[in-house]
Amino acid sequence: MAALLSILAAFILYPLARVLYVAFAGEGGPTLSHLFAFFRRPLFREALYNSLLAGFLAVVFGSLIGLPLAYFTVKYDFKGKIVLQTLGVLPLVIPPFVGAVAFQLILGRSGMVNLLLLQYLGTTVPFMEGLPGVVLVQTLHYFPFIMLNAAASLTNIDPSLEEMAQNLGSYGFRLFRKVTLPLMMPGYIAGALLVFIRVIDDLGTPLMLNYTKLLAPQAYLRITTVGIDDVDGYVVCVILVILSLVSLWIARKYLSLSEYATVQRGASGSSISKKIGGLKLFIVLGISILILGISLLPHLGIALLSFSKVWSFSMLPTAYTWGNYDEILFRTPHFVKNTLLYSLLAASIDVLLGAIIAFLLIRGRVFGRNLLDAITTMPLAIPGVVLAVGYLRVFYGWNFPGIGKPLTATWFILVIAYSMRRLPYTVRACYAAMQQIHISLEEAALNLGASRRRTFLKITLPLMFGGLIAGGLISFVTSSVELSSTIMLVPKMEFGPLSYGIYIYMQSAIGRGPGAALGVVAIGLVAVGTYLIHRIFGGRTGSAFRV
Repeated sequence: MAALLSILAAFILYPLARVLYVAFAGEGGPTLSHLFAFFRRPLFREALYNSLLAGFLAVVFGSLIGLPLAYFTVKYDFKGKIVLQTLGVLPLVIPPFVGAVAFQLILGRSGMVNLLLLQYLGTTVPFMEGLPGVVLVQTLHYFPFIMLNAAASLTNIDPSLEEMAQNLGSYGFRLFRKVTLPLMMPGYIAGALLVFIRVIDDLGTPLMLNYTKLLAPQAYLRITTVGIDDVDGYVVCVILVILSLVSLWIARKYLSLSEYATVQRGASGSSISKKIGGLKLFIVLGISILILGISLLPHLGIALLSFSKVWSFSMLPTAYTWGNYDEILFRTPHFVKNTLLYSLLAASIDVLLGAIIAFLLIRGRVFGRNLLDAITTMPLAIPGVVLAVGYLRVFYGWNFPGIGKPLTATWFILVIAYSMRRLPYTVRACYAAMQQIHISLEEAALNLGASRRRTFLKITLPLMFGGLIAGGLISFVTSSVELSSTIMLVPKMEFGPLSYGIYIYMQSAIGRGPGAALGVVAIGLVAVGTYLIHRIFGGRTGSAFRV
């Protein structure tokens, strides 16, 4: 317990505390003057307003997309339902900053759609200009969080409650608004909260779209351009943390106002799904195809760009080539190699720490378990930009013992950042697996003379193997496309992972092809990892937020 708390304090608590200290430190002691100065600056006020607005709009529009898809896939039974469910998750496969580039090719000022509008109607529509472009990309990327969590809650609703409401004359939208939606609120709130936090934490999408009037880009620009001692950058980081914590508190407070438990859990399979056909099926498929067709456009755009030699001011590439893949696989292969190395190391660290932490939380009788749980969960509310700034503040210019140079000058700082950022997911997966292991199995081994260490290695660890693999895969998949902390912590170009390579390539029109090829590789990594996660968790119910 002491070793774990020391590790977590060194790489989570202390960097965050340093950020808070700089933001509130004055010449004569603690001060709020820096915070007041933040609100006096028009640029920062606009960035705060835009971040809140972007998060709110992404939740609203994501709900308009995710809730109907969740309802269709749970309540209706029709051919193609499995395909619809699979396509609904695909937007999560493509990293949001890669999707931003693809949407520019399709909906940008000189993209495919605007070229058609200019040719036939003589006008263009600014789909991707400014904040609307950022919200569009974020909404179409993050809405599956709402869909997945809402679908999990819908599955667990007792169908007899809706049947009673129907017997009393409630149908259609009134039934959904008065009965179904309130009962599925825990899952919906979890999904909406995830979307909001991810949006305000998103650094890559605004940077790719060259829109910096948001909090995360402002923190990045202040630290990287003005300097690591710029107080305003730390104040922006504090505001980001406060927004995350307040949104978590509001969600928990709202859910505590009502009782959502039911005596009977929802039925399974076809017993809760109603077969549909005719006009209703046509409407359901029409809405679903329209929504998913738009959300899957980035996959098509990035694939085309990865094979393009020339694609500028034309609806499709005017020349194709395999050279982009030659570039990333043979001339600059370090981006892919570094990603595999960093993500595998981070996943291994998370699996090791997650297994021990889950065991202590469930089986341990050691003082400090609640503190350990709180610190482990804390990275969920800490944006990647804030953690990266904390690492720069703590480890920059200080020779790390045993290395002889600052930790921020080595690639291992990226591994540490990835492992700490993804640790909560691995701990939750291991915790869920530990809860399914009955203590009598371990007691039997102890009664036969096995030590506690041998019991853990021979009995507990193999039984929680599924949770370990799933947690490790979640850590690997999300680390492989992490940009918010990566872009600030990469010490050298040759140490850059895949996400950093995409960002560098996409800064110039000449490098967009290789950048898109790296994006295809990222999509492949995430797709394979997501498939394996679903194979391991297939058939299990519950909230995706909990996992």
